[in-house]
Amino acid sequence: MADPVQRLAHELARLPGIGEKTATRLAFHLVRASAEQVRNLAAALVDLVEQTRLCSSCMNVTDDDPCAMCRDTRRDRETLCVVATPSDLVAIDRGGHFSGRYHVLHGLLSPLDGVGPEDLRIAELLRRLGPGDGTSPPVREVIIATSPSVEGEATAMYLARLIKPLGVTVSRIATGLPIGGEIEYSDQATLARALAHRSHL
Repeated sequence: MADPVQRLAHELARLPGIGEKTATRLAFHLVRASAEQVRNLAAALVDLVEQTRLCSSCMNVTDDDPCAMCRDTRRDRETLCVVATPSDLVAIDRGGHFSGRYHVLHGLLSPLDGVGPEDLRIAELLRRLGPGDGTSPPVREVIIATSPSVEGEATAMYLARLIKPLGVTVSRIATGLPIGGEIEYSDQATLARALAHRSHL
C-alpha cells in the first residue's frame, strides 16, 4: 500500500470494533471517494477535537457548556441517571422513557485494568448531590444504569455505598430476560437475575 493509505488504515484500526481488514477497506474507500467527501470528513474530525468538551455539570460531551440537557428546564431536576459512557446516555434518552438528568462516569471500575474511582467522574457526581445553592431542588433519587457486567455491578455497588449516606435514594436498572426473549435459550445467570428481581402483578 502507498504510505498515506497504510497510515490511514493503521489509524482506523485503532478505533474500537475496527479490525485490520475493515480499516484497510475503509482506507481504500476514501481513496476512491471525492475530494470533497474526504475534506468534509477531515474537517469533522478537526471540529470534534477543537469544539467539543465535557459539560461542567453532567460530564456529557458537548459543544456548549452547560449542555442542552442540563439547560432544559422541562427535565426533572430531582432524578439523576448515572451512565458509564455518552453512548449509554444516548441509548437511554433515545427511548424517551426517562425525563430526568444524567451523569456520565466515562468508564467503569476495573482494578485489573488499572481503572479506579479517581479515573472516573465520581467526584463531580458527589458534588451534584451536595446541598447546592438553593436555586434548584436537591437530587432525591440516583438511578445507576451501568451494564450488568462484573465491572458494572462493582461500580454500582461502590456508588451506592457513597450515595446512600447522603440521604439520596439509590436504585438500579432492572436486568433479566429481554422482551421477546425465549427462556429456553437464556443463560443461567440471566435466569437467576430475572427470578431474583421478579415483580408482582
